[in-house]
Amino acid sequence: MEIVIGLICLLVGAGVAVIVMRSAKTGSIREADLKVQAAQSEAEQVVHDAQRQADTLKKEALLEAKEEILKNRQAAEEENRQRKHEIHTLEQRVMQREETLDRRNSALDKREHQLSAQQGSLDRKAQEIDQLYTKQLSELERIAELSRDEAHRELLDTVRSEVTHKAATIIRESEQRVRAEVQKTAQEIISIAIQRTASDHTAELTVTSVHIPSDDLKGRIIGREGRNIRTFEQISGVNLVIDDTPETVVLSSFDPVRRETARVALENLIADGRIHPARIEEMYQKAASLVAERVQEAGEQAAFDCGIHDLHPEIIKTLGALRYRTSYGQNVLRHSMEVAELAAIMATELKVDIHAAKRAGLLHDLGKAIDHEVEGPHAVIGAELCRRYGEKPHIVHAIEAHHGDIEPNTVLDILVQAADAISASRPGARRESAENYIKRLEKLEFIANSHDGVDRTYAMQAGREVHVMVQPDKISDADSAVLAHDIARQIEDEMEYPGQVRVVVIRESRATDIAK
Repeated sequence: MEIVIGLICLLVGAGVAVIVMRSAKTGSIREADLKVQAAQSEAEQVVHDAQRQADTLKKEALLEAKEEILKNRQAAEEENRQRKHEIHTLEQRVMQREETLDRRNSALDKREHQLSAQQGSLDRKAQEIDQLYTKQLSELERIAELSRDEAHRELLDTVRSEVTHKAATIIRESEQRVRAEVQKTAQEIISIAIQRTASDHTAELTVTSVHIPSDDLKGRIIGREGRNIRTFEQISGVNLVIDDTPETVVLSSFDPVRRETARVALENLIADGRIHPARIEEMYQKAASLVAERVQEAGEQAAFDCGIHDLHPEIIKTLGALRYRTSYGQNVLRHSMEVAELAAIMATELKVDIHAAKRAGLLHDLGKAIDHEVEGPHAVIGAELCRRYGEKPHIVHAIEAHHGDIEPNTVLDILVQAADAISASRPGARRESAENYIKRLEKLEFIANSHDGVDRTYAMQAGREVHVMVQPDKISDADSAVLAHDIARQIEDEMEYPGQVRVVVIRESRATDIAK
C-alpha cells in the first residue's frame, strides 16, 4: 500500500511540475498559484481515494485468506476422518486373520497328534512284518534247502537265460519287421514318384521324312548329274534318300542336330524354289543358326523348368541338343527332365538334398548328345563333360554311376539310378516297354485266374491294381482275404514291376425273385 501511495504522490508531483512549467512559460504567476492549489487539492483527493481503495483491498484479502484457511482445515479434517476409518478397517481384518490362523494352528496341532499316533502304529506293524518276513525266509530256506544267496543266484541264472532267449526273439522279430517296413517304404516312395509323374514322349527315329509338294521336285533336288544332292550331303553330313515313295524324301543320320538342321534347310529350299549348290550352302547356314538358337533355348528352358540357374553355358548348349536325341523312341531331354523330377520327389521323401538330386537327374544323360562324336559309354562321357565344366564331384559321380560303369556309393547315386529306371520302364515311355507292359498285364491276370474259385480278373490302372471276381459258392469271406494274400505273394515272387500292385478280391452274392 505504501508503494502505491508513493507512486500516486510521484505522479501528482510530476503533474504539479508540469503545470508549474507551463505556468512559467505563460508568465502568469497567479494562474500558476491557482493551478498549484487546484493540483494540491486534486492530489489530496487522489491520495484519499487511494487510501480508501487500499483499505478495501486489504479487507478483501484478509477475508479471502480466512476462507482459504477454513477450506484447508475442513479438507484436512475430512482426510483425517477417512484415514482413521481405513485404519479401523485394516485393524478389523488383521484381527480376523489372527483368529483364522489361531483356528488353523489348533487344527494342525490336532492333526499332528493324530499322525504321531498313526506313525507309532505303523512302526509297530512294520516290526511285526519284518519278524514275519524273517521267519518265512528261514522256513523257505529250510524247505528248499537253499540259502538266500544261493536262491538269488539260481533265480538270476533262470531269469538271465529267459531274458537272453526273449531278447534274441525280439531282435529277430525287429529285424524282420524293419526289413519289411524298409521294403514297404521304398515301394511307397517309388510308387509316389511314379504316380506324381505322367509325361508324354514323342517317338522319333534316326530318319526324318520331309514332305514335298510334288514328285517333280525330286529331280530338282537331285540336280544335273546329282550335283545338288551331293552338295547337300557334303555340307550337311546327312544322307538324302530319294526313292519311289510319293511326295516324300528321307533324311538319315545318327546325329540328331545335323538331321534337324538338314530338314530345316531342305524345307526352306523347297519353299524358296531355287535349288542349286550356292543356294543350298546359304540355306544350310541359316538353318544351322536357327537350330543352334533352338538348341540354346531348349537347354535354357529345361534348366529353368527344373529350377537350376547356375549351369555352364556349354553344358546348357549340350543339354539343349538332347531335344533332338531319342532313345528307343523316348525323347532324351524330356526323359532327363522327368528323371530330375522323380529324383527330387524321392529325395523329398528321404529328407536328402533335393537340389543335388534334381541337378544330377537333369544331367545324367548329357553324354548322349555327343556319344556319336566321342568313344565310350554315354555315362562316362557325360561325367567327364560335367567335370570339365566345374560340376561338383558328387554330381559327377552320380552321373557316372547311373548305369553301373562305376560302383554307386551314395544315396544320390541310387536315387539317380532309380529315377532313370522308373522313367525308362514306366508304361508307354519306350516302344520296347509297350510290349512288356501288355505282357505284364496278361501275367497279372494269368496269376489271379490260376487260383481255384476265381471267375474273372481285370488288371486296372496301368497294372497297379487287380480286381479279382470270385465265385461266391466256392470262396467264403474268410477265404477272400487268404486268396488276396496268396495272389499278392505270387505276384511278388514271379514278376518284376515298378511301384506296387494292389489286389482286390470281390465276392458278390445275389438273390433274385419276380413278383407276379
